[in-house]
Amino acid sequence: MPRERGGSCWLLPALLLLPPLCAPALTISVAAEDAKEQIEQLVSQESEKSGKSNKINIELQEIVFVIQSQSNSFHSKRAEDLERNILKQAEVLGKELPRILLIHQMDRHDGAWTILPLMQDFSASYGRNSSWIFFCEEDTRIQIVKLLETLRRFDKSKKVDGDWTFNIVNGSENEEWFLGKALYDEESTIIHHYAFAENPTVFKFPDFAAGWALSIPLVNKLANKLKSEPLKSDFTIDLKHEIALYIWQKGNGPHLTPVPEFCTDDLNSYKAVHCATMFSNFLPVCGDPVKKEDIFVAVKTCRKFHRDRIPIVKQTWEGEATLVEYYSDYAETSIPTIDLGVPNTERGHCGKTFAILERFLNHSSSKTPWLVIVDDDTLISIFRLRKLLSCYDPNEPVFLGERYGYGLGTGGYSYITGGGGVLPSPCIKKKCVEVRDRMVFSREAIQKLLASKCQCYSNDAPDDMVLGMCFSGLGIPITHCPLFHQARPMDYPKDYLAHQIPISFHKHWNVDPVKVYFTWLAPKMEDSFTEKKQRRIREDL
Repeated sequence: MPRERGGSCWLLPALLLLPPLCAPALTISVAAEDAKEQIEQLVSQESEKSGKSNKINIELQEIVFVIQSQSNSFHSKRAEDLERNILKQAEVLGKELPRILLIHQMDRHDGAWTILPLMQDFSASYGRNSSWIFFCEEDTRIQIVKLLETLRRFDKSKKVDGDWTFNIVNGSENEEWFLGKALYDEESTIIHHYAFAENPTVFKFPDFAAGWALSIPLVNKLANKLKSEPLKSDFTIDLKHEIALYIWQKGNGPHLTPVPEFCTDDLNSYKAVHCATMFSNFLPVCGDPVKKEDIFVAVKTCRKFHRDRIPIVKQTWEGEATLVEYYSDYAETSIPTIDLGVPNTERGHCGKTFAILERFLNHSSSKTPWLVIVDDDTLISIFRLRKLLSCYDPNEPVFLGERYGYGLGTGGYSYITGGGGVLPSPCIKKKCVEVRDRMVFSREAIQKLLASKCQCYSNDAPDDMVLGMCFSGLGIPITHCPLFHQARPMDYPKDYLAHQIPISFHKHWNVDPVKVYFTWLAPKMEDSFTEKKQRRIREDL
């Protein structure tokens, strides 16, 4: 499929045409009229093939589309583009348009993105007049006619002339369905607290990129359970796995049912014709990549790792960055490292992180708009990060990375995993997760943070969680990017990584970190991340 000249985005099929991510000056607009005619033609063709155009119009009103959107301007625009695309397809089918909800517009508290706190609202609003809640990400591409045909296989009842008729062959109207593209762990992983350690492949959880669906009877059941038994989990780490666990209820609820039409194949894949959903699996680019000198990289280290970890950084990604400083508890001129005057702590590192933020604001060039804080065992592609940051406005307060949550079922806060925060409750159950990762800040976000006087309560406080509390109090949203990873490639399902162009991984444990970098992240590998090569499984890891 041809690419636009001077850009890196694929031209999309007309039915799924959305404004390209490489649009000049981040201009995002509704598809042109000629694209609309193509949409009408293709949707009509699909409807004719099914021979059920009238029925499709009825069924469309029984689906509530929920886009897992974010409030950052770049992400909200992408979600709104997807909303318009769904409506444009629905318009061709005639009659009433479907109901579409954007998560960031429903955000009564910081936990809306975790979905489960919204179940009672979904049940109250749609429990009597809908059949399905269909969830998708902002870059999921939906072919509505095929989606309806797919969901019809699992529908147990249909409303005809005001009366419910039941599909005797398929079952009763109370069937509980949890549908999606199935992922599973090939080996037990720290990300999932080593769940199903004896055979982790038995438990399936949905790939959100492909979309996933809950039948209304299941939504109502979950809502009733949440009403009588509020959420107990303190931490949200991998939402897709945790939602599947909650629905499964230790065997008392439904397993995920794999649906082959829910796909993460790229739009130009030969498989696309069989898919109800697809995924735009390319790196977002919204113009020229951010300049090297616009990103300041702060590496957190300590004396005991100067000989083990710093050489790995210098062998791998350091050369991609122009502005790099190493912050330690000991000044060593050969690296060189900078002693911030903050004693090293075994965990938390809040004092060190806030000292880095202060130094960036007071000692770096005021023209440097971005700060990236990484640990000394982080492997990162600065080359790809520069492309990604072209989509964000540094004049906005941006706090970007891999999002976790704490106490979100009861009004807690989100945070970007990083800095050595130790999650206390899982530790009580011997499921301790020490998360050291990477965080990206705009200068504007740091200015607002430090001006607020929000501070660490101790040097060894969990910096990621303290930052989450601070930004939550300021009303500055956490921006999630799934291309950042807090663990090693082997800790993630192969199918999950297959549709990503990752920006970072973390930890050197039981892997060759140099090999991981050059296999997954090195700039010279960029051209190999076409769909064909990207989907080759890296068996040597």
